[in-house]
Amino acid sequence: MRLTLYTDYSLRTLIYLGAKEDGQLSTIQEISDAYNISKNHLMKVTHQLGLLGYIETIRGRGGGIRLAIDPKTITIGEIVRHTEEDFHLVECFDKENNLCKIAPECQLKGVLYEALQAYLSVLDRYTLDDFLHSKEKLMALLLGK
Repeated sequence: MRLTLYTDYSLRTLIYLGAKEDGQLSTIQEISDAYNISKNHLMKVTHQLGLLGYIETIRGRGGGIRLAIDPKTITIGEIVRHTEEDFHLVECFDKENNLCKIAPECQLKGVLYEALQAYLSVLDRYTLDDFLHSKEKLMALLLGK
């Protein structure tokens, strides 16, 4: 299964914010520069992460963004579920647009659904904090040091 860039950017943004010193603010431009990704895309990502309660936005001069909750409470599976638009691995997963003639008798859908659940189950076992054990090294890489 391939994750969208939106999910990728969401995860990277959370890792970046988690690698910062507690409470330290970052800007979207700073994150964009660190990962060499579009500021416009990151604005959309950070907006949704804010609406979901993962990040806090401080407006005004000297403002920025930071994690709003403990990284130990954010599972990777939860982020993926919130940021992926659909999990239709095959046409028959989409009841409204399914035109497959063998869908009523096909066993493949069940196997693929089981595989999807196993995939998400693995992601649920990891929290954002699991990826933040070497914060100094992460920040050095991100800042090109």
